[in-house]
Amino acid sequence: MNRTELADFLRRGRARLGPADVGLAPGTRRRTPGLRREEVAALAGMSVDYYTRLEQRRGPRPSRQMLTALARALRLTDDERDHLFHLVGEEPPRREAASAHVRPGLLLVLDRLYDSPAQVVTDCGTVLAQNALAKALVGDASARPPRERNLTRRFFLDPTARALFPPEDRPAHARDHVANLRAVAAARPDDPEPAALVAELRAGSEEFARLWTAHEVSLRRPAVKRFLHPVVGLLELECEVLLSHGGRNQLVLHTARPGSESHDRLQLLRVVGTQDLGPGTAPLDGARGAAP
Repeated sequence: MNRTELADFLRRGRARLGPADVGLAPGTRRRTPGLRREEVAALAGMSVDYYTRLEQRRGPRPSRQMLTALARALRLTDDERDHLFHLVGEEPPRREAASAHVRPGLLLVLDRLYDSPAQVVTDCGTVLAQNALAKALVGDASARPPRERNLTRRFFLDPTARALFPPEDRPAHARDHVANLRAVAAARPDDPEPAALVAELRAGSEEFARLWTAHEVSLRRPAVKRFLHPVVGLLELECEVLLSHGGRNQLVLHTARPGSESHDRLQLLRVVGTQDLGPGTAPLDGARGAAP
């Protein structure tokens, strides 16, 4: 518990609020701006002495219930509430489940990334949006039914999804999918989405069920990934994972090292787009023989 930082945070939070902000009458003239200590205490349902000791760096460790009451009394944002919990050494309350809504600003970023495949996915792996080059690389998720837009479900239940990767890379991809879902399911025990996905995959895939019992845990991280494209051949791409606000949705970006063969093939993919993406399509002459 960081008593000094906690006291400063509480004082500043109190000073920025006026009586009207919390539904109180202005009352008599105030010598200093902000709420009085007794007003915050009343709003939080605690004694004035207890709250005063917190601001004076000598109070006992507040309970989680008391922290929640303080956050409500001081009208803290979600980020500020989490900071309050961290100052006391507590894990913040879990936030809401992933949203299927993609903020306009993130969609604008996606469209600006015209020379790199990029897509927005939930932490559970459901594709929410793609730019044109991502559709050319891995297929148009919006053309599939909503249930078939989840990357983890497709990897284990749709054999065509594995054809995107060299055979020797597929076991690592399988472990990564399971380890990420394990972490998400543990972080959101009351959310039915990850729990339902785990139940479906354990029943439908022996490989998933075996990997699930290994209890590996790992969220998506930057990595090098290889893709087998039916038209341009093998591409080795750097994968970056950027979290959006709240951390539930992620911008997954793939880039190629400038001057590399994969960079040339990625630029070629920009030209050919999504044409002729059937599994039996032969690579173009410039990429022939690239795929193992």
